[in-house]
Amino acid sequence: MNLIVAVDENWAIGNKNELLIRIPADHKNFRQETTGKVVVLGRKTLETFPQGLPLKNRTNIILSSNPDYKVKDATVVHSMEELLEELKKYPDDSIYIIGGESIYRQMLPYCNVAHVTRIDRTYEADAYFPNLDNMPEWEITADSDEQVYFDTTYHFVKYERKQ
Repeated sequence: MNLIVAVDENWAIGNKNELLIRIPADHKNFRQETTGKVVVLGRKTLETFPQGLPLKNRTNIILSSNPDYKVKDATVVHSMEELLEELKKYPDDSIYIIGGESIYRQMLPYCNVAHVTRIDRTYEADAYFPNLDNMPEWEITADSDEQVYFDTTYHFVKYERKQ
């Protein structure tokens, strides 16, 4: 399984249910990676999308503990067990975990590839991703040239779990 995330220098991913920054090239990279694939996300992340609707041209699987929660054009599961059972229907390499914080933390042990946009800044934040640089089981296998968006620099970094 894959995950895809944008983090700042402190591995922060969001503040008050919003992204830290919107970088068009990061959004393009996200679309290229996930279009036609399966995306796994939490209810709060879904609610940050335009009109709170699932992403087009993807299979959206939403994890919500609320048994009455329903979403048009998406599959809703209510536990990790139910999620893992649902994911057995899809090829492992076509699954992308896309947030938020609690979904990333719960699903990280099942992922082997992490597509991380590393933003060279620090933002005020209340949601964080685990720091893969501090985890010996993860290694960087690809790193893009430095990218620039106005006064912000960033890199697309690929981490893979050591076999």
